[in-house]
Amino acid sequence: MHQTSWGLSTRIFGAIIMVHGDDSGLVLPPAIAPTQVMVIPIQQKKEGVLDKAYELKETLIRSGFRTKVDDSDKSPGFKFSEQEMRGIPVRVEIGPRDIENGKCLICRRDNGEKIEVALDELSDTIAKLLVQIQQDMYDRAKKHLEEHTYEATTKEEFEKIFAERSGFVKAMWCGETECEEKIKEDMAVTSRCMPFEQKCLSDKCVYCNKPAKKMVYWGRAY
Repeated sequence: MHQTSWGLSTRIFGAIIMVHGDDSGLVLPPAIAPTQVMVIPIQQKKEGVLDKAYELKETLIRSGFRTKVDDSDKSPGFKFSEQEMRGIPVRVEIGPRDIENGKCLICRRDNGEKIEVALDELSDTIAKLLVQIQQDMYDRAKKHLEEHTYEATTKEEFEKIFAERSGFVKAMWCGETECEEKIKEDMAVTSRCMPFEQKCLSDKCVYCNKPAKKMVYWGRAY
């Protein structure tokens, strides 16, 4: 899961921001995050702190994780906010007391959970955590999509759903461009996709009542 495909369209990036982002900024799925782990040294001017941060970085890179160290002169709080804004999935905090105790603190970007981890278990923990974050983000997004996807078999149902709710509507379509253009003109609603796995909701087009050919997902841009 450590490889990234960069053949992504601007629409995909927009969808990622819209689906996963929050008030603090981006929340990137680990599989596509340019940086998966940010190591943040605490009290970095104290002897040994930066050295340990670089050591952890190299250990994580050898384990296959895209990792950086924020060794800037900014305060830890500013670094945390910047990491959150950029959507980096995991941050690792390491300071003098952590080094002394042979531990570090991990913080998940997606839900803010903090975990104390032994330094010699860091790579294994990060590996499991990134997989878990990826799955949790997928599950949350899927649940949200399912809860905001509706079905309509009549024009009245179709119009009522879009008047009262936001999301997608599954409905049958006659396949004629004139009908699709009429829906767009009357309701500012457009076809979004025609799924490979078709489900026959009705034998009539939801808008013009002609014989239906395909089930389509419809949506409105906001």
